[in-house]
Formats: sequence, C-alpha cells, structure tokens
Amino acid sequence: MNEKTFKPDLSVNLAGIALDNPILAASGPFGYGHEYRELIDFKDLGGIIVKGISPEPWAGNPPPRVTETPSGMLNAIGLQNPGLEKFLAEDLPQLRGSGPRLVVNVVGCSLEEYAEVASGLEGAEGIDGLELNISCPNVKAGGMAFGTDPDATRRVVEAVRRRTGLPLLVKLSPNVTSIVAIARAAEAAGADGISLINTLGGMLIDTGQKKPLLGNVFGGLSGPAIMPVALKMVWEVAGAVKIPVLGMGGITSADDALQFIMAGARAVAIGTGLFYDPDLPAQIKTGLIEYLKQENLTHLGQLEGAARL
Repeated sequence: MNEKTFKPDLSVNLAGIALDNPILAASGPFGYGHEYRELIDFKDLGGIIVKGISPEPWAGNPPPRVTETPSGMLNAIGLQNPGLEKFLAEDLPQLRGSGPRLVVNVVGCSLEEYAEVASGLEGAEGIDGLELNISCPNVKAGGMAFGTDPDATRRVVEAVRRRTGLPLLVKLSPNVTSIVAIARAAEAAGADGISLINTLGGMLIDTGQKKPLLGNVFGGLSGPAIMPVALKMVWEVAGAVKIPVLGMGGITSADDALQFIMAGARAVAIGTGLFYDPDLPAQIKTGLIEYLKQENLTHLGQLEGAARL
C-alpha cells in the first residue's frame, strides 16, 4: 500500500443518512450554522444538527443562562428557537447546499407538538433526518419528561414516526436509572438511531448573593467533565440495540472520538468544544485519518466497536 496516496475512507451511514465523515455539529452550540460560517470550513463536518425547533417560537429561560465550570459549562438556555415557520422560511434556505448533511432537532411540550414539527419538516428540501430531543433538562414541560420513562419514550417516538418517513434519531438523557431500557423502547417504537448523551442535570450557587447562579436554578452540564459518563452509556446502548448510535459528550480530540467509535458509536457529535475551538472538526478529521493510516486500516467502520471484541 502506497502511504503517500493512501487515503482512508471516513464515510459512514448513520441511520440511513450518508455522511462523508463521522463528525457532526451537535444541536445547540452550533445554532443554525450562520454563527460559524466565518469560523469553520463546513467540508470538515459530515453533518450539522441544528438547534431545536418547536411549533411556535420559544423565548427560553431567564438569565443568567450560561456559566463555566471546571472542565465544562452549565447552560439553561431553555431551547430558545424561532419556531417551525421561521426556520423553514429563513434558516433552512441558508443551510441548503452547505455541504454537510442536515439533521433538524425536534422539541415540544406534548406528543402533538413533537408530531406537528415532524410533519411540518416532512418533504422540506434539504433536510436529511430528524433528531427527536426527549432529553433536555432545562425546560419545565416536554423535554426530558418524555425521555426518562420507557413507555413515554415509546409513545412520543411512535407519534413522530407516524408523521415522518425521514431517518429518525432519538436523543436520550443520561439522567435516568437505565439508559438501555429507554434506548430499547425508542428502537421498538421505530427509531432509526440513538443519539447520546444530552447534558447531565446540575446547578451552581452564587455564595455572595446566596442564590442559584442560573436564572432557571438548574441547568445542563456539558464539556470534557461528562465524557466518561457519555462513553459508558454509548458502550451500554451500542451493545443493547441493533440500530446505530451517535455518540457525544465532552469530545475535544481525535482520541476522544476514537474512544466513542471503539465503544460502538457509528459517528460522533461535537458540542461545547466548538465554543472555545471552532477548528475542532478539522483537527478530529485529520486525527482520524492519521490513526487509520497508522493502523493500516482502509475504512473507519473497521473500528466501530473495536474495543468490544
């Protein structure tokens, strides 16, 4: 094999979505892509998962909404978004043809709202898949309420599945007793893939003011601090379901991404790391290629679940 011309294949098929490489921008930090156009080469991303979309605009939570923590951050944005109509009219046209596959994160306060968004996105040009967010810890209705009970998970996935033929990923919460039970319920209800993990519930107190630091009191912990938790849950779920897993949670290097893939993830998503280093997708892509060359492997798929063998 000629090392000078040899270029490993990074392409993967995630739940029916063909990706040029396994690196996606996770829902939330990447917004709707506009914020990063001058900071990142979209060709380094296999896909973009846009910020959550609800039927009507959501204002989000009161400030303060974000604060740093050791090795991470807490956020309580509250799924602020422009609503379905504005997304379709203004945000989606700007994302079409940008290169990466486009996955839309779907949020709601009820089964009917989740289904409404899915139905509204069905047939829209440029959308390659949906990510059903049943795991946000920062809203008081919907969100994580559907993702902590297998029966509730089944009902919301079934409701959405009836309204769309698009590839459907279900994003799960780590704030549960058994992540495997939730994942199996989502799979049985018609999910095409599992995204995990969302943030861990947490809080901080301002001792000077003697009150919670976040306006919402509680927020979601993300960043490198949660990676070991995320990796464990990816390992557990990948061994329990037959559909592919999208792994995320604290990934900030190619080695981190490799650990998720070796644990059984088909692809990975980068979130909080993009705040301090927008070049992470390029660095991770380069690192994956270098590792495959070093190991004399031709395709990234050869590493999926490698640590489980």
